[in-house]
Amino acid sequence: MATSNYDVIIIGSGPGGYVTAIRAAQLGFKTAVVERSQLGGICLNWGCIPTKALLRTSEIYRNIKNAEEYGLKVNGLEFDLQKIVKRSRAISGQLSQGVGYLLKKNKVDVIIGHGKLVGKGRITVEKEKNKVEDLTAEHIILATGARARSLPGMEPDGKMVWSYKEAMVPDELPNSILIIGSGAIGIEFASFYQTFGVDVTVVEVLPRILPVEDEEISALAQQVFEKDGLKIMTSTSVKSLKKASKNITATIENGEGLSKIIVDRVIMAVGITGNFEQLGLENTQVKVDKNHVVINEWCETNEPGIYAIGDLAGPPWLAHKASHEGTICIEKIAGKDGIKPLNTLHIPGCTYCHPQIASVGMTESAARKQGFEVKIGKFPFKGNGKAIALGGPEGLIKTIFNAKTGEMLGAHMLGTEVTELIQGYAVGMSLETTEVELMETVFPHPTLSEMMHESVLDAYERAIHF
Repeated sequence: MATSNYDVIIIGSGPGGYVTAIRAAQLGFKTAVVERSQLGGICLNWGCIPTKALLRTSEIYRNIKNAEEYGLKVNGLEFDLQKIVKRSRAISGQLSQGVGYLLKKNKVDVIIGHGKLVGKGRITVEKEKNKVEDLTAEHIILATGARARSLPGMEPDGKMVWSYKEAMVPDELPNSILIIGSGAIGIEFASFYQTFGVDVTVVEVLPRILPVEDEEISALAQQVFEKDGLKIMTSTSVKSLKKASKNITATIENGEGLSKIIVDRVIMAVGITGNFEQLGLENTQVKVDKNHVVINEWCETNEPGIYAIGDLAGPPWLAHKASHEGTICIEKIAGKDGIKPLNTLHIPGCTYCHPQIASVGMTESAARKQGFEVKIGKFPFKGNGKAIALGGPEGLIKTIFNAKTGEMLGAHMLGTEVTELIQGYAVGMSLETTEVELMETVFPHPTLSEMMHESVLDAYERAIHF
């Protein structure tokens, strides 16, 4: 079998892998991508994109259910679950094909199979346990992503206990669901299923839901979710799951002791772990810590010529982080000038539940723990004309500044379309914009973005509309 030689090989074609491959080709490298499954990776096929398609459908359904609030009358509203799922899968399929087109356009070779390191600069690719190709490259970038974690003795079985995959393609809606974990994945599924009438209970082992978010936003989110009908149990752990023919009994424990919940299905959403196994890392000096590959600020591992990006390399577990990390990695390899290491504090995070949640930078507690004297600004959605007109008056925008320098340390949002608003603050932080510059910026009216301005003004006791 002949060996194919490349300058750069990327193992994995998710948002980190395919973006890195395209940038590598743009920089003049002979490039190949090795993908064991579907182009686009988990994010495009089983994560970011299909879940947003499902959540968009639930948003429209929710609005139609509340049509009378807008002066509209709708009779006989129904939904077709199979068509909802079919639309979601079709969108993923379309975008996966789009990734293939982009790779071909940029003359990136795609090799389908499982890639494994077998020596310095050498990879063997297998498909269905048969070797299909041997590859060599001076630079090998691992972008194999991550998979869902599970709890011992409570592993998903695809029938009664679901992972995110089964939760995205249900044959029918269960009457009740227990979601274990209240991070972005758990809360998004909770929002989707609750909108369509499922009795949803969310269990979180930590004292609050959405634990990576600012405490004030987390508390307000729980208040809104519970008002909407979600059942939320914090400081609660699931001790065991006992399956019957048609339901599951979950034994839970919290400050009130042990109790039981009977539900039709369980969704496991307790985080992710890197896909580092079966990559041949035992043949290298690559170090794995806490189920993730250890890298430096340029995505270099301990093994010369081997790099890692995205979820495989640790948090934050976000598609856009993987893409940007991959770009930094390949541009550093190419010797480009002016490259800066990735500042994870400038990476926005978004949760597409109802209402949406978005954040960038430090939380208030994190800023105070690091010794900053802070100025805090807040503006509620109920004080904004556009939010009220849209029918989304519940929410908050919170900004955090260094009181001494005016540097924005963080921004946190809950409300309608905040996943689109947060980038304004992210750009400002990347440009080291001061509070004065933000206050002097003219924001259009009537828009939701005006609240961003008002929140900054409020931090300096200058808010106008609240």
